[in-house]
Amino acid sequence: MLTLFEHPLSPYVQKVKIALREKAIPFEPLTPNAIGSGAAAGAFVAANPRAEVPALVDGETRIFDSTVILEYIEDKWPSPALLPATPAERARVRMIEDVMDTQFEAINWALGEIHRFRRAEGTLAETLTAKAAAQTAGFFDWLERELGERPWFNGDAFGWGDLSVVPYANGAAGFGNAPAPGSRLSAWLERTNARPSVGETAREARASLATLARVAEVIESGKFKREYRDHRLEWMIKSGGVAVVLKGLEKDNIRFSADFR
Repeated sequence: MLTLFEHPLSPYVQKVKIALREKAIPFEPLTPNAIGSGAAAGAFVAANPRAEVPALVDGETRIFDSTVILEYIEDKWPSPALLPATPAERARVRMIEDVMDTQFEAINWALGEIHRFRRAEGTLAETLTAKAAAQTAGFFDWLERELGERPWFNGDAFGWGDLSVVPYANGAAGFGNAPAPGSRLSAWLERTNARPSVGETAREARASLATLARVAEVIESGKFKREYRDHRLEWMIKSGGVAVVLKGLEKDNIRFSADFR
């Protein structure tokens, strides 16, 4: 059986879990010890030297990066197909995935830093939260255009494009930034969450929120170091959160991508 190193709240993990469930592929989810702290080790780091989830183990094969994992799943278990049939449509949904994995992910991640882990308070928190809401609305307008008259981002059937959007749309809604009621995007989100593969994955994500109750205290102590990599760091800088980054560096409770060994 496949082993999937994961954390249920990770949208990157959620993409992979939805794909596996759509294809009815059994897997064993395993949350690594010390995940996200900068101190992970063992089989997890052997599977992914970046020490990031997801990482997939299939016998002797070890794969990291959610997009590469999705490609592996699609190559090895091509039916039911999750990618559209034509090259142009495949490129379109892959571009959607890239935008969601980078630019959109950074918004939800930053809101978690602010509201779950108390990186900012008062006026700074209000300013960053307002910017995140405005940015989310802009991406939702873009997604509405990408969806167009299609029933699914993938086209006529649920697939890669949809599973690439739904973890982030649900995450945004959890922070109060849901698609506008009555919009095509809102109807798509309701339809998508009704799918068993998505519903189960979303329930697991919501349940995992309880495990974060004391993480803010651990972060403050410096024992847990959140990863400020590429697009996440960019978001904080461009959105006015330079003070958050500088404070994290001073307290030594942020980190960047791990070096390979």
